[in-house]
Amino acid sequence: MGILDIEVWGKDGKKHEERLGTCKVDIASLPLKQANCLELPLDSCLGALLVLITLTPCGGVSMSDPCVCPLADPSERKQITQRYCLQNSLKDMKDIGILQVKVLKAVDLLAADFSGKSDPFCLLELGNDRLQTHTIYKTLNPEWNKVFTFRVKDVHDALEVTVFDEDGDKPPDFLGKVSIPLLSIRDGQTNCYVLKNKDLEQAFKGVIYLEMDLIYNPVKASIRTFTPREKRFVEDSRKLSKKILSRDVDRVKRITMAIWNTLQFLKSCFQWESTLRSSIAFVVFLATVWNFELYMIPLALLLLFAYNFIEPTKGKASSTHDSQESTEVDDEEDEDDKESEKKGIIERIYMVQDIVSTVQNILEEVASFGERIKNTFNWTVPFLSFLACVVLAVATVTLYFVPLRYLVLIWGINKFTKKFRNPYAIDNNELLDFLSRVPSDVQKVQYAELRPCSSQSPLRKKRSGL
Repeated sequence: MGILDIEVWGKDGKKHEERLGTCKVDIASLPLKQANCLELPLDSCLGALLVLITLTPCGGVSMSDPCVCPLADPSERKQITQRYCLQNSLKDMKDIGILQVKVLKAVDLLAADFSGKSDPFCLLELGNDRLQTHTIYKTLNPEWNKVFTFRVKDVHDALEVTVFDEDGDKPPDFLGKVSIPLLSIRDGQTNCYVLKNKDLEQAFKGVIYLEMDLIYNPVKASIRTFTPREKRFVEDSRKLSKKILSRDVDRVKRITMAIWNTLQFLKSCFQWESTLRSSIAFVVFLATVWNFELYMIPLALLLLFAYNFIEPTKGKASSTHDSQESTEVDDEEDEDDKESEKKGIIERIYMVQDIVSTVQNILEEVASFGERIKNTFNWTVPFLSFLACVVLAVATVTLYFVPLRYLVLIWGINKFTKKFRNPYAIDNNELLDFLSRVPSDVQKVQYAELRPCSSQSPLRKKRSGL
């Protein structure tokens, strides 16, 4: 409850940064659990900073030893379970659940020091919450045995566990990483996770043992799905990569080919290339148009969900195969990337880099959008697909009984009065917020759990190839 220092910086180009001004806020003078709109003049320049500050007591984020594990005590576990039961679904909508992680040990880590050992510690990240273990020196098989408790704000987040080697005053060396979606957690089981590289696409060296428990309220989690996703405060800057650019082009190409094949199928029906197929299509067209009602649109989408739920193998297998192909990296490409980094040609041509990076980001957004729609219907995340089915079922019944003009009227009144009801509300699109929770094909590979028996370090792979 001291003084909050705020600095405003301007960034010009890649490396030049300039501090524009500073301001201070006395936190102790602000009321709790209330939105405070402040206009703060900047000290060293003209202008002011308009901020919205809300002080909320933060609970649930902690670190402890296994002997004082919160969920291990039956009475405390019952109390926590009661807090997130269905009867309390409309209380404290931001408190969705609790996650408990036991970081047990790691085995066969990469040797980062000249002595053939490492000084490993483990960093856990869930959204913007970051906790880490202590460092265990001179070992490749550390045993931390620490319990971490996180407050879950979005059940669609992924827990990122990264192992580093402490290197004194220098930045720590990377030893491996794993990303675990919360909805894939198997409660109370000790799981062995193969550590991956920084891109989470290939096996690295070593495994880590974790035991996790997740308790959450499904109603709160469902409502949170249709609100804007929390942005990461600390996020790695995206670098231009020939590998990523080529992968994104292939992803967009696959989506384009799927749309093109659909259009060609419709064209073949119109051209009567197959008499039977065109006859069936013509009869279906006449019956649909003659009996069409608006509620049939969500009903048709529900039938598509049902079809993919009954026969999900083909779609999931093909998407996983395509995503694995798109993320395979040859050693030759890695060596080419290293050589290009040494030359530094891209860094010297900032303008070209910015243009290509923008194109790369646009391609990734387009590809991810199409893949998320496909993965919604493929039941990649059953929770999200089931939630979509519930929404479509409600929409079907509503459109069947309620005239469209009344629905449009309610929608328009809500949009026009939203700013009056909540002046600080962030304008959002519920459909895009929902799709942002669905993983793309690249994220499916990053979240995929590798088998410990198949884990080999890159050095061993190269030696075995020789």
